[in-house]
Amino acid sequence: MASFPDSVNENDIAKAKFIGNLQVPVAPFDQKSGRESWTVAFAPDGSYFAWSQGHRTVRLIPWMKCLKNFSSHGGDDTIASSSRRLSCQNSDGSQVFSEPQEHAIDCGDIVWGLGFGSSVPDKQSRCVNIEWHRFKFGEDQLLLATGLNNGRIKIWDVYTGKLLLNLMDHIDIVRDLTFAPDGSLMLVSASRDKTLRVWDLKDDGNMVKVLRGHQNWVYCSAFSPDSSILCSVGAGKAVFLWNMDKYKLIQKLEGHHNDVVSCDFSPDGALLATASYDTRVIVWDHHKGTILLELGHLFPPPSPIFAGGSNDRWVRSVSFRPDGRHIASITDDRLVRFWSIEERAPQAIASLANGLCCAFSAEGSVLAAGTRDGSVHFWGSPRSIASLQHVCRMALRRVMTTQQVESLNIPMPLRDYLTYRVM
Repeated sequence: MASFPDSVNENDIAKAKFIGNLQVPVAPFDQKSGRESWTVAFAPDGSYFAWSQGHRTVRLIPWMKCLKNFSSHGGDDTIASSSRRLSCQNSDGSQVFSEPQEHAIDCGDIVWGLGFGSSVPDKQSRCVNIEWHRFKFGEDQLLLATGLNNGRIKIWDVYTGKLLLNLMDHIDIVRDLTFAPDGSLMLVSASRDKTLRVWDLKDDGNMVKVLRGHQNWVYCSAFSPDSSILCSVGAGKAVFLWNMDKYKLIQKLEGHHNDVVSCDFSPDGALLATASYDTRVIVWDHHKGTILLELGHLFPPPSPIFAGGSNDRWVRSVSFRPDGRHIASITDDRLVRFWSIEERAPQAIASLANGLCCAFSAEGSVLAAGTRDGSVHFWGSPRSIASLQHVCRMALRRVMTTQQVESLNIPMPLRDYLTYRVM
């Protein structure tokens, strides 16, 4: 395990390139609670960006349009992006293409959680004996789930901005939403009612299972890339891992000294990053339940007693970059940090007051961060080229667990590299 150093001179760290921001008009009543941007999200195909801009409103913006606007105001116009044109058929069967449209959605209550989901038509529902559906989701369907202050979950059509489903079962704030990456339209909601709930949108949004085990609020959940494992974290020091084929608790990871508030899997599924109010991001080998790396945000490192209370370095959010080599963190010390898993110190930093959440764009070139005033700020990710070794490691780890790698008859240094003991 690599622990963090005793000191870091942040004046020697490179500054991340600021691209632009999205702001909302400030009125006198906006000084009250309810204007926070609790969640930002990018569509998996890179077509849309969404953020909860406070006071019940979610804004959906075509990501290419957003980038072009930043570029026209002096931003970085070399950032990679993708644009998607929507197609529909005329009465004569010919294809007509239209550009994605921007939508402002009034969700009816304060929005805490957001999640994009897309359907794979040949991916069957996990429920059996389903003969009739109210909704049939096509290949081009893109959905947005919103978790509300009143415990409801509303499902929207991203391209039209229309409400499709209204899911009601939670009895407190829905803090986080995550879709299974496999296109099954299985949705998991994390709530302050201490439960996680699994919904099948291909079965008209019926609830499949209630996952119980947390003793306090659940803040965040994340699927592994193959959709087989769910991680959930909340008001408590434990990290929960669930088998999503059997909906059973696999294990609890112990190592944090304060509430764990954010989690994310690496794109190959080999690593799990968790962020805590104890000033640390821990990178786990979740297959074995061991700590591989600690990313510290306070130097010298606080004692467990100090880390368990108010310390001005609470980590609010963590996100894995799609290249599998970088992590971003948002902290109460007014900084955004970009980390390399091969280093123990930040690779780049940026200033951000009152940051709450962060997410990388689909291709990983941009980081978005939401704040307490409802605005969103964007930075370019530090640029680097992955080695062929790392690309091969990711390809292998997408299909093999740590235990399977350890059983291979290969030299120990190579085994350590493939299991991330050597970053």
